[in-house]
Amino acid sequence: MEKMPKTSPDPTDFAHVRAWVFDLDNTLYPHHINLFAQIDRNMTAYVQQLLQLEPAEARALQKQYYHEHGTTLQGLMLHHGIDPDGFLEQAHAIDYSALLPDPALGDAIKALPGRKFIFTNGSVPHAQAAARALGILDHFDDVFDIVAAGYLPKPASATYDKFASLHKIDTAHAAMFEDLPRNLQVPKALGMRTVLLVPRNLEAVVLERWERPTTEDDHIDYVTDDLAAFLTGIMAA
Repeated sequence: MEKMPKTSPDPTDFAHVRAWVFDLDNTLYPHHINLFAQIDRNMTAYVQQLLQLEPAEARALQKQYYHEHGTTLQGLMLHHGIDPDGFLEQAHAIDYSALLPDPALGDAIKALPGRKFIFTNGSVPHAQAAARALGILDHFDDVFDIVAAGYLPKPASATYDKFASLHKIDTAHAAMFEDLPRNLQVPKALGMRTVLLVPRNLEAVVLERWERPTTEDDHIDYVTDDLAAFLTGIMAA
């Protein structure tokens, strides 16, 4: 690894940024809230019902598709020709009450110069519901979801290209915030500043390998476990 990611933001590293791009799950809200656990259970139930599998078999296949194709949805579309909209509706039929308004995060996002986007492998309704619960939805210019991506998920380079083209983003003047190291490889190659969100007490949290940063992740400029504080630090100068 040529360099270690920084943990404290240097405002001069972000002075050129005019497009701020945020993943949703485990990025705009902390990992410990574990909202995705509900989605995960819903996806397992969908696979189980679709293919008439035992719960353990359904979960194993779901995780296999996620690992091989970027999302469970992509695997199900490729191998079983499912209706993506029906899958997304069932997957995101969750309780958002664990998400509470985050005024500090809202103020920090609002203060950023330029445009702000949510870029998610989930759906627009899911992103809107989560951001609304956090009290930050009104601070974003748009949501780019898996439907807008043509159901091709991050980290596919074509999906980042489609996002940048649709919103006329100069990637040399953009920053990307993500919780998955692999999803920051393309943004870094496109010239974006990259920030990885990690759980607090990272070592105490059980994560898949592809969710955990390693010394090979030299495409990550910064690492933080507190998005609001990090964004506030950017604007401190």
